[in-house]
Amino acid sequence: MKHKRNWAIGIILSATAAFFALQNVAAPTPDDTIPPSSAVTSETPPPATESLTPTFEGCGYMWAYHDDPELSARINEAVQQLDSTASANVQLFGEDCVYADGRSIFSVMETDFYVRLPVEDLTAENFLGNFMKQFMDVITALPDDEIQGRKGFVEFSFIKNDAERIIFRVDIKDYSANAAGLTGMEIFQRYHTPTP
Repeated sequence: MKHKRNWAIGIILSATAAFFALQNVAAPTPDDTIPPSSAVTSETPPPATESLTPTFEGCGYMWAYHDDPELSARINEAVQQLDSTASANVQLFGEDCVYADGRSIFSVMETDFYVRLPVEDLTAENFLGNFMKQFMDVITALPDDEIQGRKGFVEFSFIKNDAERIIFRVDIKDYSANAAGLTGMEIFQRYHTPTP
């Protein structure tokens, strides 16, 4: 028993001595914390920092809409030949490449059309659909070289008053492929989803 106790005391003393030896070897001295070559004294000014000038000349991309006044005037005239109370405008959708100095370059992805028609009856599906068909035929007949980007959509707004209106979009590509031969009522029912 005496032998085991002496053995345990010896292990504890050895571990304690080793711990203190490592602390003395690993602990930095005041002279070791700052290398002599980079030491700063009150007589030595701190090294000057170099100011960096940005060299990025690129731009940041942002989704954007831009009006197309020339095409808007032509389309507005065409829709008023269908109904003198109607109006239309054209917007170009794409990306603005915005530079740090504020200038930007616009890249067009598609051309979108917006049509507004005042109406007395929002349930007159045949009348509304026939108007849609006539206008869509005008849009699909536009030559591709007169369109920037691709033909996007037509947004129809049928407006009875400030509180009562129907607004929905017709994808021009879908109309050309799947609805051009339908009747006015069928066109209206295909693209208008009644809200509950």
